[in-house]
Amino acid sequence: MLDPILLRKDLQTVVDRLQSRGVAFDTERFNDLESRRKSVQTETESLQARRNALAKQIGQLKAKGEDASAVMAESQALPGKVKQLEEDLAMLQQQLNELLMSVPNLPHASVPVGADSDDNVEVRRWLPGPANADGNPAGLGFEPRDHVAVGEPLGLDFDTAAKLSGARFSFMRGQMARLHRALAQYMLDLQTGEHGYTECYTPYIVNSSTLFGTGQLPKFKDDMFFVTKGGGDDDPKVDEHGKAYVREDQYLISTSEITLTSFVRDSIVPGADLPLRMTAHTPCFRSEAGSGGRDTRGMIRQHQFDKVEMVQVVQPDQSYEALESMVGHAEAVLRGLGLPYRVMLLCTGDMGFGAAKTYDLEVWLPAQNTWREISSVSNCESFQARRMQARFRADAKSKPEFVHTLNGSGLAVGRALVAVLENYQQADGSVVVPEVLRPYMGGIEALKP
Repeated sequence: MLDPILLRKDLQTVVDRLQSRGVAFDTERFNDLESRRKSVQTETESLQARRNALAKQIGQLKAKGEDASAVMAESQALPGKVKQLEEDLAMLQQQLNELLMSVPNLPHASVPVGADSDDNVEVRRWLPGPANADGNPAGLGFEPRDHVAVGEPLGLDFDTAAKLSGARFSFMRGQMARLHRALAQYMLDLQTGEHGYTECYTPYIVNSSTLFGTGQLPKFKDDMFFVTKGGGDDDPKVDEHGKAYVREDQYLISTSEITLTSFVRDSIVPGADLPLRMTAHTPCFRSEAGSGGRDTRGMIRQHQFDKVEMVQVVQPDQSYEALESMVGHAEAVLRGLGLPYRVMLLCTGDMGFGAAKTYDLEVWLPAQNTWREISSVSNCESFQARRMQARFRADAKSKPEFVHTLNGSGLAVGRALVAVLENYQQADGSVVVPEVLRPYMGGIEALKP
């Protein structure tokens, strides 16, 4: 959530920075709510001051033995008025929060202004082998097949998945399932063993409050799968002890960024404990409501996929240094796998809702003859922390401040599998196992149909 103080002090700057993201801020509604909030707050403070003054006056009159009945009558009428004003103030504050909950983060000054992915800026690329005239990886020496054609003889089964669950799911058997697991284990070992992340196991189902905190709700509700507990809405909301309760919707996580970042929700972290570095391997569930029918073949865009996530919680003056280091941590996975990739700085119009600055890592897919996203690393600054009320105290005498949160894929396991199948495929239909994965594969050097 944006800082309300910044909105009150420099609204035009906020409007301009949001405009660079293609977002029109509703200044008329904000100004109206803010004006009413100020009016009610001023009146509330005035009545509270009057109540205190009357209490003092009553005491003085009684001390002198004088009649205080008129003053007491006025004083007794004030609590009801103050309570009503406090309720009005709470309602206005809630409306302001609802308005701000739908507004994305402000882009950092270093983010290029642009409308969409065409305006993203390439920062660097890494190729493990020779390049062609376009600067892309040279060919394999034969016509590359896509990961579906390569993977199906090796145990990648989309027909069974479709029979079980429908489109955009996959079923893996044997050596293919083992390669998928090996990728996740390699990523976890690299992030924990070399980059200082603590491995975590987190819930796959969270409540709506958690999703509000990290920014998935309310804007991206249609992208989530939700879980009903105890049946439909017509079921009585009564627990096992016969007590009525208000059911809060629960959702399958779309990324473990949600659970890892929420580790610091509603807390004040000692400054000495920062930075926090956490990683987890989880399934991720997405409805792909906005995919528009893209990538319906294969594993590129699925309803269920695995990802190794990286999250850092840091002090504000360290967050951009942390962002660059996290990009390097994701790059290290791709370099270890020997996969060609490039790093893209996203423009204002292509960033995610909560991000102030984002780098995407794109891996080369020979069959598509193009680069595809495999990791996205973002600094959210205090945007999520303000929603979550996640703060730190630099020392015992300091006031609490909001932390900065960062997240990134280290990496998307399914897309890494796609990249390995396509880049390591051989003309005879086999796939060479990258050297770093062989210890996880029992020494197997190649997958063979």
